[in-house]
Amino acid sequence: MAGRRALKAVLIDLSGTLHIEDTAVPGAQDALNRLRQASVAVKFVTNTTKESKRILFERLQRLNFNLQENEIFTSLSAARSLLEQKQHRPLLLVEDSALEDFTGIETSEPNAVVIGLAPDHFNYSTLNKAFRMILDGAPLIAIHKARYYKRKDGLALGPGPFVTGLEYATDCKATVVGKPEKTFFTQALSDLGCSPSEAVMIGDDARDDVGGAQNSGMLGILVRTGKYREDDENKISPAPHLICDSFPDAVEHILQNLL
Repeated sequence: MAGRRALKAVLIDLSGTLHIEDTAVPGAQDALNRLRQASVAVKFVTNTTKESKRILFERLQRLNFNLQENEIFTSLSAARSLLEQKQHRPLLLVEDSALEDFTGIETSEPNAVVIGLAPDHFNYSTLNKAFRMILDGAPLIAIHKARYYKRKDGLALGPGPFVTGLEYATDCKATVVGKPEKTFFTQALSDLGCSPSEAVMIGDDARDDVGGAQNSGMLGILVRTGKYREDDENKISPAPHLICDSFPDAVEHILQNLL
């Protein structure tokens, strides 16, 4: 860490890094406990949009992960903040299980399109409604633009292809609020009292987790679990600070070399 200040915070991706649906990455719980014994802040940052923060937290609790709900920062939270700031009334293309994170947001007579991962709502009728709204001037807000993610049965399309389809059809550019946006990482670090140069990000997505973090001034550690595919590390520049087989290996590196 030549030229860098002492490490103060570790940001950790969830899906694909700590767990895949209802299965924990082997050794991840113990590794998190070891990390918590070090003098470093821990925060969990996720682009997951198919369920609310509460449901996600309860899933992680069932998997025996040692964390608090207020330690989780989601792209849903970032999207809500933008909606409140702009006073938009959104057409919410998210799964029903994620809607509670938008409780209190006015959605009647929508004047903005917000799109996350919504397999149950990605049909022609709904996407065409969004298309027509955007043509009429409604802003397109992408909670994130991940190409794909990992499920138990294999890789699955993320919201990115659907966002890109709407961008192509309407000749507009979406505002992206989740990873890899610099503002997302800045928000995640804001209450930890440290700068990006004092933080490291661990994740399975080379572009959104590692590339986004490093472009924000952090170190990035890529893990070969979840959505990772061979040569993913070559899709970003600069290359990841480190590539590890899994989260426990990343924690071991941090404890041995970065603290």
